[in-house]
Amino acid sequence: MLERIKSKIAGLISLFWREVAKFGVVGGVAFIIDSGIYVWLLHGSMSDSQVKAKIVAGVVATIFSWVANRYWTFRHRRQANVVRELVMFIIMNAIGLGIAAACVWVTKYWLGLTDATSVFIAGSVVGLILGTIFRFFAYRFWVFGKEMDQEEEFAHDHEILGRAQNETGAGASNSTKGTDPRSDTGSTPEILR
Repeated sequence: MLERIKSKIAGLISLFWREVAKFGVVGGVAFIIDSGIYVWLLHGSMSDSQVKAKIVAGVVATIFSWVANRYWTFRHRRQANVVRELVMFIIMNAIGLGIAAACVWVTKYWLGLTDATSVFIAGSVVGLILGTIFRFFAYRFWVFGKEMDQEEEFAHDHEILGRAQNETGAGASNSTKGTDPRSDTGSTPEILR
């Protein structure tokens, strides 16, 4: 049982490492944009409205993030329907932004911490970490859902997962048994089912 879990984790790491690294770079730049605008607004025109300032900063960082993720991180998974992709991206980012804004709201109104440092940590550290975890999986599986196998560097990802499963004796025991793993064009990878 433990070997099977270790094999599945190894397969997931192998599948995600390239995207996670690029997503991390985009996220780091988006963090700088988000935090910079947030601090600027907190010390300027929105000093009395921390939640609104977090939303404005998040919207600007989201626009940057969509462009960078579409044309770099998930370029191999872009959907042909740009409008659908953008709408899904906006929905998932609204949820992620809601997570960050909720952290600011809880800090300010439930915990009663109203100083700039507390609301900054709540929105730009805790909220951003939680929102980023949600966003990565939302982008990976719902927004940029096109199959990766069209690019050479990603062509063997399903085989890596299959090998990890075959090494544990699990094999292809589900409904895709006997099919080429690269023919699956959009379902959740077998390892995650």
